Amino acid sequence: MIIMSDFKDDVYLVVPAYNEEKTVSEIIEGIAKEGYNVLLVNDGSADNTLELAIESKRKYPDKIFIVSHMINRGLGAALNTGMEAAIKKDAQYIITFDADGQHAIEDISKVIQPLYDGEADAVIGSRPFEDMPLSKSFANIVMNFLTLIFYRRKVKDSQSGLRAFTRDAASKINVVSSGYGVSSEFIKEITDNNLRLSEVTITTIYTPETQNKGTDAIVGLKILFKMIIDLFRF
Repeated sequence: MIIMSDFKDDVYLVVPAYNEEKTVSEIIEGIAKEGYNVLLVNDGSADNTLELAIESKRKYPDKIFIVSHMINRGLGAALNTGMEAAIKKDAQYIITFDADGQHAIEDISKVIQPLYDGEADAVIGSRPFEDMPLSKSFANIVMNFLTLIFYRRKVKDSQSGLRAFTRDAASKINVVSSGYGVSSEFIKEITDNNLRLSEVTITTIYTPETQNKGTDAIVGLKILFKMIIDLFRF
């Protein structure tokens, strides 16, 4: 696994956060402690997310960076803002990482490895569905099927929030979905741009907070509608 500190200077973790005051400090400080750069996107939070992030930045001023939306614009918009900001900071590897505590910091090196080895342009951290609550696993299986039908790409976990891209790959990706539909749109962009994709198994940590987020039936219907629009887009 990659352990070189000079390599970690080229890695930026884009962490979108909306009302994540319970977990944001632990997440971004944990990432910074490992030597990676963190780009926290505060997506118009109404709680103390921003204030806590600023306090964390004081502890790691050279590793934690903050960008804020004045209003809540959605997951897709936050990821887009963060990836653009990371590219401007000359990031060579960009990783998306959720702020709610469902990802293990130890898995960062797993998703970077195929990029570092030159085996892939993009990597998805795939969660074992058998470890998920039943409602979540069913919803994600359905989304994988829809992703295959509409975007012609079979993946193990199309809705994972842990992804990694080379700088070149991130520069080619253009996501327009403002909400959770961005996860499937990433797959579309990877396919449309002929990017080499790898998947690695990651650990997922389930808490009451993480179970209340992500893909459910309503979100799934919204994503399906977006996919149909994409199918007929000229």
